[in-house]
Amino acid sequence: MNRYLRFTSLWTASILLFLTTGCWSSNEIEDVSVYVGLGLDAANESRFERDINKQGASYPKKKVLTATVQIVPPITGKNEKQGGSSSSSPSKAYLNEQLTGDSIIQIFRQFALRRDRPLIGHHLKVIVVSSELAKRYSLEQVFDFILRDNDIRPSCLVVVSHRSALEALSSTEPGEIPAFYLMGLVDNRYRSNKIIPPVTLIKLDSAMQSGESFLLQNVVTAQSEHKFSGAAIFKGKTKKWIGELSQYDLEGLSWITADVMGGALKTYAPKTGHTVTFEPKKSHSTIIPKVQGDDISFHIKVNAEGRLIEDWSFPEIPSSGGYISEMEQQFEEEARKQIKQVLNKMQHVYHVDVGGFGNEIRIKHPKVWKKVQENWDETFSHIPITYEVNMRITDFGSSTD
Repeated sequence: MNRYLRFTSLWTASILLFLTTGCWSSNEIEDVSVYVGLGLDAANESRFERDINKQGASYPKKKVLTATVQIVPPITGKNEKQGGSSSSSPSKAYLNEQLTGDSIIQIFRQFALRRDRPLIGHHLKVIVVSSELAKRYSLEQVFDFILRDNDIRPSCLVVVSHRSALEALSSTEPGEIPAFYLMGLVDNRYRSNKIIPPVTLIKLDSAMQSGESFLLQNVVTAQSEHKFSGAAIFKGKTKKWIGELSQYDLEGLSWITADVMGGALKTYAPKTGHTVTFEPKKSHSTIIPKVQGDDISFHIKVNAEGRLIEDWSFPEIPSSGGYISEMEQQFEEEARKQIKQVLNKMQHVYHVDVGGFGNEIRIKHPKVWKKVQENWDETFSHIPITYEVNMRITDFGSSTD
């Protein structure tokens, strides 16, 4: 082998050795506790905590919040009741553990005193905040450590639970992991316009930094089953929970924000009273700001087209031009009702702009925006808003009438 060939072989071997080197900071999965869900509730000590506190196993703290970590997979044979979990079913695919305190980082470090494997948040999927905790404290306070911690992915979903976060992270369904279940519901947005665009940790940080009011998806729980229903409203100035929008409100909001990806718009035939349902396939809306001196107003234009997907008329009414035109007007009227209701809640009940109206002023009239941005929510509450809705039925499914 000549000198050149030896040099080339040595160089190639060095490059291959460099490329196949493993990650120096990796940890074996068996040596860590992977938590995929994090729940934050108002303080409510578990029985385990009360028992150990009686033995003097406490530290200086205030009872501010209770953090729940959802760990997968659970340790075989570990008593699930230990961490405050409501069930000890051996079929569970996860383990919920809770601790109470007034500092999330301190609570996380306390887990190091009761688990032989350190917690890692690299695979955290969802953070659930209870509305009770969000009423008492600003999200900026509650999320301060979470936003600073490099261990937690900024892409994890943030939702609000109507009742406790622990309930939202619990399930009696064998094999089900609630954190994954909640993440999966977001993927159904193309089927329903009652699911708002997902708010990840990084988006939440941006929303709080902007100072504007915002929404987080609401989760309701009954009998260990969960459902997205409506959205929690957070005031821009305080970052605190102030109320909720219902599912019907979210439908109205989706028309305003052109966020309709699916769903069903139901109305009733005027002559027979039978159910008739429209499935939107395309939707477009425009918020037009108008400024005259100090007077601001908005006009909303909504255009949608879709399918007449259900009609309970019997005997079946032929899909004549007159009938279709009549039903289009009915659907337009129903959409106008939804828009009217959500605008009323935004302007006169909660006094917040969560529909993006301020953003339109900021883009199209930046000088005006500088004057009004400080008290925008209050200003928005008194601004006249008009709207028009146009709907077209473009097909009738597989019906051949």
